[in-house]
Amino acid sequence: MLFVALSPVQTVSAQSRNDVKKTTDIVMLLPGAIGVTAAIVEKDSKGLLQLVESEAASVAVAYLLKYTVEKERPDGSDMHSFPSNHVGIAVSGATFLQRRYGWKLGVPAYALSTYVAWGRVYAKRHDVWDVLAGTAIGIGSALVFTRPFAEKKNIVVAPMAWPDGGAIMFTMNL
Repeated sequence: MLFVALSPVQTVSAQSRNDVKKTTDIVMLLPGAIGVTAAIVEKDSKGLLQLVESEAASVAVAYLLKYTVEKERPDGSDMHSFPSNHVGIAVSGATFLQRRYGWKLGVPAYALSTYVAWGRVYAKRHDVWDVLAGTAIGIGSALVFTRPFAEKKNIVVAPMAWPDGGAIMFTMNL
């Protein structure tokens, strides 16, 4: 009788994990889709290219590692757990948005990325290390390819030296 009582709970839990897995398959694309939309609205072809380069680099590095490391997934489904490509894609898009267009778009995109990271662990597709590696890859690819906010605002930080001391000069075009 106990077995019968627990079966619906296990089914609901498995179904819930499967639903979360499916939503992460979709939500991982939202930061990049927001980035494409922002680039189109702003008529920012350079930004669009930077987003494509960031996402492509993230995917390429993730797949290279997946087929080199061959780590088993927590659910035992295959040997391609490390790193989380879903998280890399989401975080690359979020980092692009933050660096290119600021925190107003970056914060919601990072929130979506956080859901993807949590969901991949919850759905037993990855462990925390897989997700952390995907995060690092996503951030790294966007940092390499996305022109930072500082360049858009022409921020200059320069050391200045005199015989009796020095200073740091800071200028910014508004």
